[in-house]
Amino acid sequence: MELLLEEGHKVTIATRGNTPDSFGEQVDRLQIDRESYDSLAEVTKDGKTWDVVYDNICYSPQAALDACQIFKGKVKRYILTSTLSVYDVGSHRNEEKDVNPYIYPLTMGGRDDFPYGEGKRLAEAAMFQKANFPVCAVRFPIVLGEDDYTGRLEFHIEHIQKGIPMGMPNIHAKMSLIDSAEAAAFLSWLKNQRVEGPINACSDGDVQLSELMTWIEKETGKKAVIKKQTAKEDQSPFGIEDSWYMDTSKASRLGFKFKTVRSWLPDLIRHYANH
Repeated sequence: MELLLEEGHKVTIATRGNTPDSFGEQVDRLQIDRESYDSLAEVTKDGKTWDVVYDNICYSPQAALDACQIFKGKVKRYILTSTLSVYDVGSHRNEEKDVNPYIYPLTMGGRDDFPYGEGKRLAEAAMFQKANFPVCAVRFPIVLGEDDYTGRLEFHIEHIQKGIPMGMPNIHAKMSLIDSAEAAAFLSWLKNQRVEGPINACSDGDVQLSELMTWIEKETGKKAVIKKQTAKEDQSPFGIEDSWYMDTSKASRLGFKFKTVRSWLPDLIRHYANH
C-alpha cells in the first residue's frame, strides 16, 4: 500500500472495516464482505472501473467465480495472492507448471468446503478458466516481517528462550520464505508487467530448519529442544515432513531480482530475540 501511494496512485481499500489502518485521507475505503457476491459487487457500483485489483482474500473457487462475474469489463488487470500451499511438499523444487490452473479440474464450493491449499488451487483454476480479463496469481511462501501478526517466527524464538520442546517432524527439511517488504515490492512491480498465469515469488536461497534453529540459538544463547512430536500447541508452524520450496526462474526472466534469504532473516531473528 505504501509503495502504491508513494508512486502517486489513487488507492481504494475494500475490507470488512474491522481493522483500522494508518493511511488516513490518503486512501478511499469500501466496506464489503468478500464472501458475499452482493457485497463484493459494491466495488463496481455505478459503473466504476479499476486499473488493477489486488485480491488478497480469495480462498475458494466460488469467491473467484464471483470476482470473474463482477469485474467482467470492469478491470484491466487482476492480481490474485496465492500460495506455496498449492504445491505438495517434497524434494522437488516446484515450478509454476507443476500446478497448472488452466487445466486443473474445477470443483465449485466455498471457503469451508476445502482445505486451505486445495481451496487456493481451485480459486486459481476458477480465475484462469472463467475470467475474461488478464489475471496473474502470485504464489508466495510464508511471509515474515516485523509486521507479521501470526507470530510464527516468535513461536520458535520464545520456545528456545524458555527451553520448551518444539515439534518438528523433519529438522532437515528446507523451505522457501519471503520478507513482507519484498512481497509488497513484488506486487507493486507486477502491476506494470504483462505477465499472466501463476508466478512464484520467494527469497533466493532455501532455509533448512536446522539452520534456522542455529540462527535462533546464536541470538538467544539457548539450545533448541526438538522432538518429532509434541503437544499440538508446541508443534512448529514450520514443521513440515519434507522440503517445500519454489523455483523463481519465471520472475527472474521478467527482470525481478529477489534478495537472498540470508540478507534479511538473521536480522529479523535478532529483532525479535531482543524485543
